[in-house]
Amino acid sequence: MGLNTEIEIKLELLPEDLDRFAASGLLGEPARVESQRSVYFDTRARDLFQSGFTLRIRTVGSARTQTIKATGASASVFARPEWEQPLDSDEPVVDHTTPLAAQFDLEPGDLQAHFAVDVERTTWKVKQDGADVEVVLDRGLITAGTRQTAIGEIELELKDGAPEALFTLARRIEAIVPIRFGVMSKAERGFRLIDAEQMVFKAEPVELDREMRVAKSFRTVALACLRHHRLNEDVLRVRQNPEALHQARVALRRLRSAFSLYRDLLQDDESTRLKGELKWLAGVFGKARDVDVLLARASQPELVEWLKTARAARYREVFAALDDGRGRALMLDLHQWLHCGAYLSSPPAELHDRPVTHFAEAVLDRERRKLKKHGRALAKINDEERHEARKDAKKLRYAAEFFATLFDDKRGARRHKRFTAAMAALQDELGTLNDLVSAPHVLGEIGLEDHPDAGTLVVQANKDKLIDRAQTALDDVIDVKRFWR
Repeated sequence: MGLNTEIEIKLELLPEDLDRFAASGLLGEPARVESQRSVYFDTRARDLFQSGFTLRIRTVGSARTQTIKATGASASVFARPEWEQPLDSDEPVVDHTTPLAAQFDLEPGDLQAHFAVDVERTTWKVKQDGADVEVVLDRGLITAGTRQTAIGEIELELKDGAPEALFTLARRIEAIVPIRFGVMSKAERGFRLIDAEQMVFKAEPVELDREMRVAKSFRTVALACLRHHRLNEDVLRVRQNPEALHQARVALRRLRSAFSLYRDLLQDDESTRLKGELKWLAGVFGKARDVDVLLARASQPELVEWLKTARAARYREVFAALDDGRGRALMLDLHQWLHCGAYLSSPPAELHDRPVTHFAEAVLDRERRKLKKHGRALAKINDEERHEARKDAKKLRYAAEFFATLFDDKRGARRHKRFTAAMAALQDELGTLNDLVSAPHVLGEIGLEDHPDAGTLVVQANKDKLIDRAQTALDDVIDVKRFWR
């Protein structure tokens, strides 16, 4: 099966836009409208979900269907990722026909209901550019105890034809109502609803396997970065949390690094254009982050108020960038290119059948050599050149994170832990050095360079000593054993 077949995309709509979309008549008369209730079961400790499984019982009319899904790393263990069976009651059944009996030592009563999803599901069968697309609109509620959250999402599934049709249809929908690409399943949203509200999302492990080809591994990495960004974007919109903004920016930075790490694969003009657009968006986030960093250091009341005003203005710029035509087009174009781009169908000949492990080894070696070359004498180069070494370090660390699961045997895991610890120490030292250099520039941008207390916002440290510490940390990285060899 090719990389371009059987794809599905999920679009999220705001509650106030659901009626506008439904009333638009864009898709014509629906094939069916039905009410669904899905109850999700797990052990008290959520052993299933934590191991990459979900179990739900869905009721439509008088019919009940149990569905077990394997996701993430668990899915690769089985020949199929989903098991369905009709039920006569509301109690889950775990027997030899499912993967759960072998994976878990379950006793009767071990599984309990954690939350319910009640939706009105409207389904359309759509022809778009000669392709057959099933469109599903779900609107309703997820309920866990006394907590509820609204659902408003559209799923576009390609049944037959070219995948570009999905994105043409998504653009037609986006012309009517604003959309954002969904990255969480209903199961994930339900379990998150039970827990305390999460205020920030760190990058999750990227699930690569040794049988992947290079093109698929890039798409997996890129989609993981986009998920990281979207999860924090949602928090940012509601809470304007500085850490959520920071992680959303980190996600964009990781994605831009992925473009660079995979540059031998990405040789089409569209990849170059998209990387430029990501640089623009990351720059907008970076300017807001610069003020957040200064605000965290401020104690003098006048400075605090000044910085809060500057911060509010830069956050408005972030939201404008995400929501204006350029930002929305970027996300649509990026998703379409990831699923339909030339790199999938016509990769360079030398990468066409190359295992991803060989590619990863070459990339990690290359990035390590660059860091070693640019960072061999930090005291003898200027600030701009040291900044380049800092960027080299980031790319090497991101590559180490992206490719970790390809080298996760006992020795590789042990070496990876030591390598990433050394990389983290290096980034801390280079980050402090960068703050020392960049803070005066940021103060100038927001008109505080002449404020009598501006010095309290700048890192107070001996620059030569910082450079020496950074050099020691960099040398430690070069000395530590490579986990990929």
